[in-house]
Amino acid sequence: MEVMEMSKEEIMKNAMDDFEKVQRCMVLAKEEKATKTYAELKRQYIVLKALLTSLGVNITELDIIKE
Repeated sequence: MEVMEMSKEEIMKNAMDDFEKVQRCMVLAKEEKATKTYAELKRQYIVLKALLTSLGVNITELDIIKE
């Protein structure tokens, strides 16, 4: 089985897309008072935020949650 490696750019794009989706879901979870869902999304948010920062992405404009 051949394993394909992703480029840094592909990893960044995927992480940025996931970061946007997680934030949208966090907003909805907060509106619906879904505290367990929000907590899990926040964990994912923190991981993605750390990944993007380590890749050198300035997430200031992308981060609508700012937690």
